[in-house]
Amino acid sequence: MALHPAGRPAPPAGVVPVAGSSAGGTGTSSTPRDAVAARCVLTAASSLRLTLGDTTADLLSAHAVLPDGTIVLAVDAMSRTGGMLVAARGHSGAVRLDVTHLAPVAVRSRVRSRLRILGTARRFDPAVLDACDPATVMSLLDLPPLALWAVEPDEVVLDRAADPVAVDLGAYRAARPDPIAVDEAAHLAHLTRCHRDVLDRLGTLVDPTVTAGSARVVPVALDAEGIVLRAERPDGHADTRLSFARPVTAGSGLAEALRTLLA
Repeated sequence: MALHPAGRPAPPAGVVPVAGSSAGGTGTSSTPRDAVAARCVLTAASSLRLTLGDTTADLLSAHAVLPDGTIVLAVDAMSRTGGMLVAARGHSGAVRLDVTHLAPVAVRSRVRSRLRILGTARRFDPAVLDACDPATVMSLLDLPPLALWAVEPDEVVLDRAADPVAVDLGAYRAARPDPIAVDEAAHLAHLTRCHRDVLDRLGTLVDPTVTAGSARVVPVALDAEGIVLRAERPDGHADTRLSFARPVTAGSGLAEALRTLLA
């Protein structure tokens, strides 16, 4: 049996303890995964904070993301924020957007990452709709009936509780959101509500030394490549990632990926 340096049995193939689940940090070099993560955070977020100079506004269900990563904001043209956008338009880096990415379940330490974008504001051009897919068009139609502004990112910074990572803009624009992560909250809620037996079986795949003494084991993250289970103890927690045999390309393939994991 393979052993970790500490003498513990190595986890089975596809079962990976998540680094930094109790403490510690992550690397600082930008990767394509960072670009995908940034796009996922933006797409899944229901709110964001808009900062223009000394003016700050929290926008709720008032943004959408275009295929190239441009963020569209719905802002009251008659508000102070609307006036500041008019003054800031065309000025590189004059607009700041902040998004806090939270685990969509009731657990401790819910903050996963923070995303900061500095960008240039321009009036939204309806002509871009010709290049949008149906889902993007629907997200734009769901915005409040207010003035629309397009924010083109000049800088994208992803912070996962370590040194912030400056995401490559080319990679950010080319990236597409993870097809599972964007609907993660709904998938996890369905698993927890309707498939408790599946979650219990997944828990048996986690290293027993991790789950020993835990009050519960709950799913805290889900994406196209795997699911993360958290073992909660009175004095902390530990996260373990269970990787799928192959990436899931659509929500319809999630059940099969979980069955294969348990086979």
